[in-house]
Amino acid sequence: MTGWTFLTNHAHVLLAISRDPTVRLRDVAEAVGITERATQAIVADLEAAGYLSHERVGRRNHYTVHPDGRFRHPAEAGRRIGDLLALFHAPHSSPQGPSHGA
Repeated sequence: MTGWTFLTNHAHVLLAISRDPTVRLRDVAEAVGITERATQAIVADLEAAGYLSHERVGRRNHYTVHPDGRFRHPAEAGRRIGDLLALFHAPHSSPQGPSHGA
């Protein structure tokens, strides 16, 4: 993919993990389009900032997203990370807009 996008790789990684808390970082890297090493660094950033934590369960990690964390940029500092997650986990509407019952 070339050019710019609205969301950072940090947001993409957080969204991927929030969709599947037992996802392998290799699969997150592939979905986001970055290396596994970059994904590991982003997860470390998110954990250090308190947005994410993990627990080892057997041979896998189980991630927990902390939705009450606030955005870091002053322009969005009043918003919670959970607001972003809710936006992307909401059901998609049709291209014509929401349907209305007949």
